[in-house]
Amino acid sequence: MFDLTFTVEDKGAPTPLTLAIDQAVIAGWTGRDPVARDKHIAELEAIGIARPASTPIYYRVSTRRITTTDSIEVSGGDSSGEVEFVLIGWQGRILVGCGSDHTDRKVEAYSVTVSKQMCDKPMASTLWELEDVIGHWDQMILRSWAVIDGARVLYQEGTLDGMLPVKDLIDRGFGGKGLPDGCAMFGGTFAAKGGIRPASRFEFELEDPVLKRKIGHGYDVIALPVLG
Repeated sequence: MFDLTFTVEDKGAPTPLTLAIDQAVIAGWTGRDPVARDKHIAELEAIGIARPASTPIYYRVSTRRITTTDSIEVSGGDSSGEVEFVLIGWQGRILVGCGSDHTDRKVEAYSVTVSKQMCDKPMASTLWELEDVIGHWDQMILRSWAVIDGARVLYQEGTLDGMLPVKDLIDRGFGGKGLPDGCAMFGGTFAAKGGIRPASRFEFELEDPVLKRKIGHGYDVIALPVLG
């Protein structure tokens, strides 16, 4: 079990909340549109990563991989981030956040499960109540930017109508029992504009255009030397 402190925005009133996270799940291949989903699968195949055994698929990682820090350390220069919404179960409720499933792409070529464990998963420190946004869920927007060779470029962008509905995503992963308390689940991502590539900094956000607010975060990527 691992404690993380967030700020919950509930009808405009920010409330600090420390959550005990005892399960971390990375949901993959969660696209609602099979064409868009297959585009992301093909994108990864192009860099040597095999197709998943099933879609969607749910990978377990250490809870301590989740962090709200503004920098992470990785081994070598073969990792990259990807923006995702995050669902956290708490006292029978579900909170919504935004994070990056930072992944080692070289390791991913031989084991997706191991690659997910290789890197920290930065999250923004703000959460929303799911019940406040579920009525306009499909209109919300995920975006990310990457700083590559000193230039900040739009890396990903898409609305959540491109992802499986929340209920479907939870039911498929937990057999209709609901999202467990203490479980943080990353919900999938969109294809990268221009292809997957490493960056020295990664920034991401979840925008709610109806309630006119955003959750955002950014982190520097510090590549440690690989000496063999």
